[in-house]
Amino acid sequence: MQNIDLICIGKLNMPFYAAGVAEYQKRLAAFCNFRIIELPEAAIDERHASAAQVEKALEKESKAVLGALRKGEYLAALCVEGKQISSEELADLIAGRAMSGAGDIAFVIGSSHGLAHSVKQAAQSKISLGRITMPHQMARLVLTEQLYRACTINAGMKYHK
Repeated sequence: MQNIDLICIGKLNMPFYAAGVAEYQKRLAAFCNFRIIELPEAAIDERHASAAQVEKALEKESKAVLGALRKGEYLAALCVEGKQISSEELADLIAGRAMSGAGDIAFVIGSSHGLAHSVKQAAQSKISLGRITMPHQMARLVLTEQLYRACTINAGMKYHK
C-alpha cells in the first residue's frame, strides 16, 4: 500500500478543522498508509520580527521538514507560487508515484510565514490550492479532502462527480 504523508508546521487546534481532517484521514486508510506529521512552528515575535528573523525561523522549520521525509520520498510543497492543479491531476500524480515503484509521497504545508526556499528547492513539485488566502488549518482540511478525492478517482469510485 502506498505511503502518503502530510507534513504540517503547527498544530491543528480548531475543533471543526480537526473533525474534518480526522474524517478524511479515516477514509484514506482504505486506500493508503496516510499519516500526518505535525512539526513545531519556530517561535518569533510576530509584531517585531525582521525579515532576517523570519528567514531564520523558516530555515529552522525546513530542517525539521526535510528530516521528516522517508528515504526517497517524493516531496510536493504547497506554496503560493506553485501550480494550480485539478483533482484529476492530483489523482494522476498519486497514481504515477504508485506505479513508479517508489510510491511514497509527502505533501508539506508551511507555517503562517510559508516555506523556506530550501524546502521549495528540495520539492519535486510545487502545488497551489489557488490564489485565495486561507488559514493553514483550512488548507490542511482542503488538502486532506483532495487526497481522499484523488484516491477515489484512482479507484473508480463515484465520490468525484
